[in-house]
Amino acid sequence: MVKVEGVQFQYGAEGPRMDFPDFACAQGERMLLLGQSGTGKTTLLHVLCGMLRAQAGTVEVAGRDLRASSDRDLDVWRGQELGIVFQRAHFVQSLSLEENLALPHQLTQGRVPAEVLERMASMLDRLGIAHRAQARPHELSVGEQQRASIARALLHQPKVVFADEPTSALDDENAAAVMDILDREAADATLVVVTHDQRLKDRYPHCVTLQRQDT
Repeated sequence: MVKVEGVQFQYGAEGPRMDFPDFACAQGERMLLLGQSGTGKTTLLHVLCGMLRAQAGTVEVAGRDLRASSDRDLDVWRGQELGIVFQRAHFVQSLSLEENLALPHQLTQGRVPAEVLERMASMLDRLGIAHRAQARPHELSVGEQQRASIARALLHQPKVVFADEPTSALDDENAAAVMDILDREAADATLVVVTHDQRLKDRYPHCVTLQRQDT
């Protein structure tokens, strides 16, 4: 479901070249991309999501060769096949939580199908934030915003879920709770967690460690 081979990326002609290790992640598997600041975690995440294009190597995600795809095709593909849990929630502040979750479907389809509304209600209930459906983003606690971000990433039932530093600001108990939620809600998807959080090494034995690059 995710395959990386010989991938290189460079910001501009004068920027340092980053060489990433080869790895693969099968359908339904859980995987950790672990690295400290300066190891290129965010760059690799953006390459895997098709937001940045590698200069060399193979990047295949959810059956698509990202280097051979146009930007427009990647935009559509991301909305259909990927779920991305960002480190910081990006919500439209003037909309309620429910409206924020429905927004991608309204923009792409012009409406929100009944089955999506049903799935939304069920997911918000399982996440313990159904009572906050009409709240604005600024009215949500940090924990509620994090759970809302998970709901938004998974509502369209993506094949691959990328989570960017989902536990970095959490204590042990809440970090475990968030990862339990991700595992449960993304049970049918491939889950790739990008983080510097060493606590997650015991949770996911399939781990690729990124090293600081000086080239």
